[in-house]
Amino acid sequence: MIQVLKFGGSSVANATNMSRVLDIVSKAARNGRVVLICSAISGCTDALLGLAKTEKGSAERQLMLESLQARHADIIRRLFTGAEREAVSAKIAELFAKLAAAPEDEMVTFGELFSTTIIAEKLRCEGLRTKWLDSRILVIKDNESLTYNNISTAVALEPEVEVFVAPGFIASEYDGKVTTLGRGGSDFSAALYAAATKASRLEIWTDVPGIMTANPKLVEAARTIPEMSYQAALDMATHGAKVLYAPTVKPAMEAGIAIHILNTFEPENPGTVVSALPEPKVAEWMGVTSMDDTRQGESLICLVSNGHINGEAACARTEDCLKKAGIKTLSCSSDGTNVHVSVRLTVAREALNAIHREYFEIAPRSVLELYIAGKGAVGSALVKLIEESSARIAERTGKVLHIAGIADSHGWTLYPSAAGLPSATGKGPVSDPRGADCTGIARPIADAPRGSIFVDVTDSEDIWKEYEGLLREGISIVSSNRRALAVPFVEYAAMHAAAQENGSFLRYETTVGSALPMLESIAAGANSSDEILSIEAVVSCTLNRILSEYTLTPCSFAQIVRKAQDEGLTEADPRIDLSGREALRKLLILAREAGVPLEEEDVEIEPVIGPEYAGLSLEEFYAKLEADEPRFAALESAADAQHLRQRFVASLVKDPSGPHGYRASIRVQNVDASHPAYRIKGSENAIIIRSTYHPSPLLIQGAGEGARMAASSVLNDILR
Repeated sequence: MIQVLKFGGSSVANATNMSRVLDIVSKAARNGRVVLICSAISGCTDALLGLAKTEKGSAERQLMLESLQARHADIIRRLFTGAEREAVSAKIAELFAKLAAAPEDEMVTFGELFSTTIIAEKLRCEGLRTKWLDSRILVIKDNESLTYNNISTAVALEPEVEVFVAPGFIASEYDGKVTTLGRGGSDFSAALYAAATKASRLEIWTDVPGIMTANPKLVEAARTIPEMSYQAALDMATHGAKVLYAPTVKPAMEAGIAIHILNTFEPENPGTVVSALPEPKVAEWMGVTSMDDTRQGESLICLVSNGHINGEAACARTEDCLKKAGIKTLSCSSDGTNVHVSVRLTVAREALNAIHREYFEIAPRSVLELYIAGKGAVGSALVKLIEESSARIAERTGKVLHIAGIADSHGWTLYPSAAGLPSATGKGPVSDPRGADCTGIARPIADAPRGSIFVDVTDSEDIWKEYEGLLREGISIVSSNRRALAVPFVEYAAMHAAAQENGSFLRYETTVGSALPMLESIAAGANSSDEILSIEAVVSCTLNRILSEYTLTPCSFAQIVRKAQDEGLTEADPRIDLSGREALRKLLILAREAGVPLEEEDVEIEPVIGPEYAGLSLEEFYAKLEADEPRFAALESAADAQHLRQRFVASLVKDPSGPHGYRASIRVQNVDASHPAYRIKGSENAIIIRSTYHPSPLLIQGAGEGARMAASSVLNDILR
C-alpha cells in the first residue's frame, strides 16, 4: 500500500515545522510505504524569482544568495548534529553552488531541491529506509502516460524503501529542459505520483484545516467543509480557493483516489475529503470564493454547490442579500450548479461576508454563555463587574451575559438557566467536581452551545492543552493566563488554526500589560503590513516595582524583594520573577503578535540573579540575597552616577542574522532621561514600538497591576 503525502511551504518553513512533518510522515510509514512530496520552504520561490532578476555577479545577488542559504543553514543546524550536520550542509552547499551558476529560468526550480534534500536526510537519520526521487527526470510536463510509467518504474525498482521523497512543482519538458508545473504545482505533482503508484491515499497538508466555506483571511466565520465531490472542489479551486491547485483534481479523479486536505499544525483534525460523491437529490451549498480582476476593478465571486440548483432563485436570493448589505451587483448569473456574481473591487470583502452570512451562518446568539475558570482576584473581580454592568451592556450592545459556570480548584459550579447571573433567580447552581484542577474543563462544558465563551483567569500551567479542543467545538476563549499562550509556537499556531477554522475566537489582551492595549496595537500594525523594527517592553510589574523602589529607599535589595512578596506582587517563589521567566512569557506573546514565531530558546536572558540561587530554601535565598547587597548597591550607584535608571527590559529588535530575522533579549538596562522607560514608576508597564510606518516610537504606558483593571480588560475581550 502506498500513501502520497504532500506538504506546502508553510509546513516546511523552518526546523520546528519540519519536525512536525517528520512526525506525521513517520506515523504514516507504520501503515505502509510513503511517497513524500514537498514544496520549497515558505518564501523561497519568491526569493528565487527575485534572484533571477538581479544582475549576475552583483553584490545584491550575492547578498540574496547568502540570505537564502542562511535560512536553510539555520534549519540544518536545528535538525542535525555532528557528522550528519556536516554531510547535509555539504549537500546543500553544493546545490547552492549549482544555483549560482544556473540559467535564470531554472533558478526557481531549486527551492524544492533544498527542502527535500534536508527532509530526506533527516528521515534517513531517523532510521527510515529513504530514497530521494528526482522529479526533473520522472515528471514530464504535458505527458501523463510517460510520467506515470517513469514514476511507477522508479518506485517498483526499490521494494525495500519505506519513504520516497520527491520535490514538487518541478518537472522537465519532453526534450529534457527543466521546467515547472506552475505556482501551486506541488499539489499537482502529488496527484501525479498518487495516480502513477495507484496510491490508496493522497494527503495535501497545508496551514489551514481543509477546504473552507470561504477564505478565512477574508471571512472570519468560514468553517471547514468535511467532504465534497471532485467537481465541487474543482469549481472552488478554479474560482479562487487557493488551498487546492485546480489541476490536482483531474489525476486523482481519474484514478479514483480520494484527496484529504489536512492541517500540518492540527494533524488530528479530519480536514476535508474530496472524493467521488454521488450527486445529491437536493443540492447543498459548499462555499463561496472570489478572484479579483484589478484591471476591470471588479471581484468575481462564485457560490459553489454540489449539484443542480434553481439558478434563477439562487441569483435572486444572492442579489437580495447583497442589496441588504448596501452592495450593488454588477452582474449575477448561474450555470445550473454555481452562482457567479460580480461586484466592485472596493466592496469585495463585504460582499463575500454578506453571501457567507446568508448561506453558511446561523444568526448570532444574543445571550453569551460564559464559563469562567478561576476564582482568584481577577476572576472574582470579573464576576462582580458583570453583575454590576450586565444591564447596561445588554442595553447598549444587545448582548446578554450569562455566567453558565464558574470553576476553582475544587471543580465546577454550573448554572444551567440563562435567566441571569449566579445571584439571579432561576435554577440553582449544580456542583460538578470534574476537572477539579481546571484542566478537565472540556467535560463539564461539553454540552455548551457553539458561541459560548470559556474565560481562563487562572495561572494554570496545563490548561492550554484544553484550548484547541474547545475552539474546535466552536467555543471561543478569552484568557488572561500568559502561561497558556507562551507555549511552543506549533501549539500556539494550532490554537489559532482551530479558532479560525470553527468561527470561534481566541483573545488574550490581558496576558501582557494588564489593561493596556499592547497586543492590539502590535497586531493592528502587523496586520496592515507595518513591519516591526523593535519592541522594548517593560512588563514585569514585580521587577519594575523592585528596581524603582530600590532607587528611592534605603532598604536593601533583599528587603524590597521580601516586601514585594509579602504584598503578593511576586510569585510564591520570587526567583521566578528575578529569573525573567514572566518577562519571557510576555515577550513570546508580544513577538508572535508581531508575526515573529519566537521560541524560548531564541531569547537571550540575563537574569537578575544567577544559578547559584537555585536549590536553596526560601530563607537561604533571602540570606544569600542580603549577602550580595554590595553587588546590587554597586550597580545602582554606577547607574545613578551617570544619571541613569535601571529597568528590566524585554526587547525584540530586527536583525537579519537573528532567529526569524530578529534578536530577542531580556536583561536589566541602564536608560537615560531621553528613553521613554526612564520615567516609569512603581509597577507601571510600558511598551515602546518602532516600525517602518512609525519610526518615532509609539509609547503605551500605564498601571500594570490591579484585579479590577484586568477584569475590565477581560470583559472588553468578551464583548468586542
